[in-house]
Amino acid sequence: MAEKVKVLIFAGGAGRRMNSRSLPKQFLQVYGKPIIIHTLEHFEYHPEIDEIDVVCLKNWIDELKGMLKRFGIMKVRSIVPGGDTGHASICRGLDAMRPVTADEDIVLIHDGVRPLINEELITANISAVRKYGNAITCEPARESVVVSPDGKNITDVPNRYNLYVAKAPQSFRFKEIYEAYGIAQKEGYGTIDSAHLYGIQKRPMHMLQSTKNNMKITEPADFYIYKALYEALEAQQLYGL
Repeated sequence: MAEKVKVLIFAGGAGRRMNSRSLPKQFLQVYGKPIIIHTLEHFEYHPEIDEIDVVCLKNWIDELKGMLKRFGIMKVRSIVPGGDTGHASICRGLDAMRPVTADEDIVLIHDGVRPLINEELITANISAVRKYGNAITCEPARESVVVSPDGKNITDVPNRYNLYVAKAPQSFRFKEIYEAYGIAQKEGYGTIDSAHLYGIQKRPMHMLQSTKNNMKITEPADFYIYKALYEALEAQQLYGL
């Protein structure tokens, strides 16, 4: 049986750093669409994506279901409530996928508030998993990074030309990523993201160069930068700028 390509979107965060009192960040609107819909559309329209599972804030699941109908998002198979952390949310999403997902199926894990991906990056992730077993989307560090275990004293300044920032999607064969999160659950630790998890467990990772502007909307400034970039991309498509 041919492999399937699936997506796990985690959008379970409350977005406290956005200072938005009424809406979680993934539901803030940009030109008539919530950010999460902008994100989902890239996967909805990609010809290789078979289905999508979403981890969402429990109190917003019904609202998201309505949005999916309103904006014609048809590939979402399930919406499950998120956990207290991003790590817990991914665990819940993978558990929801387990009964209908084969070991060799490909899973792209992506932030609901990272809407500036494109077809090229999604395709590259799928191809890299087929060739290397996984793909961690990264971009070069643009500034120096310092190490400070106590938040006060700097103990190291690594050469930034050897440093990269992990982005998303982060993509895997289902068996491998499900096993990795299962080990973390048994041993009682959480991680920042799947790349961090693989690092802790000393699993090999393949780095994939990110496309430009693959930003995560976390703080108010990010929201306004995204709006400006969205406008620029729209103008580029409409007027060939």
